[in-house]
Amino acid sequence: MPAYDMHEVIERKGSMYPQTKAMQHRLMTVSGSGKVAAQPNVVNIQLGVVTEGQSLTQVQEENARVMERVIGSIVNLGVQRGSIQTADYSILPQYNYDSGSQVFQGYQVNHMISVTSEDIRLAGEIIDTAVQNGANQVIGVQFSIKQSEMLYQQSLSIALRDAYMKARSMAQTMGLTLDPAPVKVLERMPGGAFPLARGEAFATVTPIEPGQLEIEAFVEVQFQFYA
Repeated sequence: MPAYDMHEVIERKGSMYPQTKAMQHRLMTVSGSGKVAAQPNVVNIQLGVVTEGQSLTQVQEENARVMERVIGSIVNLGVQRGSIQTADYSILPQYNYDSGSQVFQGYQVNHMISVTSEDIRLAGEIIDTAVQNGANQVIGVQFSIKQSEMLYQQSLSIALRDAYMKARSMAQTMGLTLDPAPVKVLERMPGGAFPLARGEAFATVTPIEPGQLEIEAFVEVQFQFYA
């Protein structure tokens, strides 16, 4: 076994290969990705009531009356009242322009709510029931996974294995020896879950299709190699 100057040996736990100064720059950087697909189990629906009129008091009262009816109808479907939150509330004066002059038309009151349910089968029925009881705005439907952190860890493991397999394949192709202990690992945040499918259409009961969600992980890994 050749002798190495002890000042030129880099000790790294888990590495079987002594590294001289000449070897320190022999690095390869590879990326890895992993994904896990799962059925969503939480749905969030944003909808609201918009009312307009000349009298602000009357417009507010009408908006509150209709919104209370909408919320009550959703609660009657089995959604907990605590799962219904106000997402936005605004009062906007309305104007028209006539011959360059601003003419006051009245007020618009917007009350938007966020409805969350762990029974995603209710998504279409929640929308239909809300609309039937006075909601005139449906902003969006978003699906998510309650146990997303656990699934992300699985994706991260797949991404790391993917990076290692790429590095090993490259080293074998070039006739090099790969140190399997990485020099550096960087986690690249993917931004959460990505829907593979969304439902859109309106019928007797609005068919909302959750499809599947993908939770992805991305890494960048550096390995040392030797000729």
